[in-house]
Amino acid sequence: MALEWVVLGYAAAAEAIMIVLLTMPGLDGLRKGLVAVTRNLLKPFLSIVPFCLFLLMDIYWKYETMPSCDGESCTPSEHLRHQKSMMKSQRNAILIAAALVFYWILFSVTHLVVKIEQLNQRVERLKNKD
Repeated sequence: MALEWVVLGYAAAAEAIMIVLLTMPGLDGLRKGLVAVTRNLLKPFLSIVPFCLFLLMDIYWKYETMPSCDGESCTPSEHLRHQKSMMKSQRNAILIAAALVFYWILFSVTHLVVKIEQLNQRVERLKNKD
């Protein structure tokens, strides 16, 4: 299961890097190529959504089937293992949320950058027409 979390982490990091590069001022020459690459990657990155839902269901299943460790019914080592498992589940849930939010932001930013480019081209055509 660790490989799934690594893949999700790399995908979220790639999305975050693309968002930063798209929104960073002063990269106008690089932005056109980056927009083309990002637009081509949006459809493959959409597979993150069902992947995140699958991993979220996995976290829920592990939480529901986890033996409870209340009071003096377990040893300190079992209690520590239970706490570590809960921390991992919480960390993984945050990673899922980050990947989904980064995808949504990347989609929105890419759409806005394309729209701005189209509007700038329209303004240039109108200036040249006059």
